[in-house]
Amino acid sequence: MRRGDRADEPAALPPLGSDIEFMRLIWAVEHGLESASKRLAAASGVTEPQRLVLHIAGRFPGVSAGQLARALHIHPSTLTGVVRRLERRRLITRRPDPRDRRRAAFGLTPAGRQLDASLLGAVEPRIGQALADIPQHEIQVVERVLRGLAERLGVAGR
Repeated sequence: MRRGDRADEPAALPPLGSDIEFMRLIWAVEHGLESASKRLAAASGVTEPQRLVLHIAGRFPGVSAGQLARALHIHPSTLTGVVRRLERRRLITRRPDPRDRRRAAFGLTPAGRQLDASLLGAVEPRIGQALADIPQHEIQVVERVLRGLAERLGVAGR
C-alpha cells in the first residue's frame, strides 16, 4: 500500500483521456440536474420538464407543441405526456391556434402562473452564479462545443 492510501479506498485511475474526462464532467452536471429535478418533484409535484413547459408557456403564451418540444429537445410524443399531466392538474391550457386550428396553443391557468412564479430559480441561480465567474467569450466557446456534441449525438434542432 502506498503512503496516504487507505486500505478500503481503491487506487486512483490513471488519466482516462480528454474525451472520457469531458464526458465525466457532463455526467456530473447531468447528475446534478437530475438530483435537483428529483428534489423539485418531491417538493412541488412538478418534474423539471413540466417546470420548463410551465415557464415557457408562461413567458410565451400561445406557444405551440412543436415549439415546446424543440425548446426542450424532446420528442413530440414525450411532450404529449408532460402536457397531459399539466392539463390534468389544471396548470396549463390548450386552445386551438388562431392561425392554424389543427395546432394547439398553450398558456397557463392562474394556478399554473402561481406555481411557475414559485418555482422560478429552482436551478437557474446556481447556473447563473457559475456563468458569472466565466468571461463571456469562454461561455461562447463552451456553448459551441455543446452544440457540436448535441448535433453529433443527433439531438440538436429538435
